[in-house]
Amino acid sequence: MNRIRITTVSTELDIPLIHSFLSEQSSWAKGISLELVQRSIANSLCFGGFLEDQQIAFARVVSDYTTFANLVDVFVLPEHRGRGYSKAMMEAVFTHPQLQGLRRFTLATGDAHGLYAQYGFTAPRFPQSLMERYFPGMYEKTEG
Repeated sequence: MNRIRITTVSTELDIPLIHSFLSEQSSWAKGISLELVQRSIANSLCFGGFLEDQQIAFARVVSDYTTFANLVDVFVLPEHRGRGYSKAMMEAVFTHPQLQGLRRFTLATGDAHGLYAQYGFTAPRFPQSLMERYFPGMYEKTEG
């Protein structure tokens, strides 16, 4: 495995690559505009994973840095999967100094439960206490 370099320096992020993946390949943000991706990055703690100068991975954390964080928009480009890069990204997220001592760290995943379980994530202890407002497909343009 080539060694992945992980940074939280937002000016190093490949915004067009992130936008392309989220808007075209993700199941959760299909159709999202470049403007919304830029705004989400500007208001979050972002992690970019790089092989040399090429970004191959991304993760974003929304947090107050005191009590709560939500992990979102995690991906490794398909051609780089299965090489431990997602684990390296999660190690960087969960050891980041600003994300220590939080009471609650949440995420939503459709297919990576095994990865996140390795970092202590479980089904909600009290699912009856969780609620959400969810608008699937809101970024996708509809015809007519």
